Amino acid sequence: MNKYLCNVCPFAKALVILLLLSSPSLFAQSQDQVHHMAHTVMPFDISKSVHIFTMTESGGIQKVVAKETADSEQIALIQQHLRYEAQKFQRGDYSDPTTLHGANMLGLSTLQARASEIKVIYTELPAGAEIAFTTTDLHLLTAIHRWFGAQLSEHGADARAE
Repeated sequence: MNKYLCNVCPFAKALVILLLLSSPSLFAQSQDQVHHMAHTVMPFDISKSVHIFTMTESGGIQKVVAKETADSEQIALIQQHLRYEAQKFQRGDYSDPTTLHGANMLGLSTLQARASEIKVIYTELPAGAEIAFTTTDLHLLTAIHRWFGAQLSEHGADARAE
């Protein structure tokens, strides 16, 4: 048995090293794609904003705020966009996140299919806006959290968790 494990160890080590070396480039590639495509989905400047994702016991809150609180143009664009997105999400239309992140984004297909079971609330904030997603269904809660996690990783430096 030890001889077998020793023969597997070099292969396993090589596989782990390969995965570790390739993952950062895949991660950066995803972030680059989001930054490159952001203007096709969002009217505001992604580099002048921060996406904040808060996972809650009943869903989550997605905030987008301007980095400069005096940037009234960016704030108005953020508010306009999130108001529009909240209306679309309530109908199960997640086409903009699909355009930006891809159709295979974690949690997305579940959110689309069961949108009527998720309460979506838009709220204006002084420096931007937020969308709250709430549900009582554990499967949908998991889908929201997975979707938030995927967005956090793909937005990179322009996003943070709270």
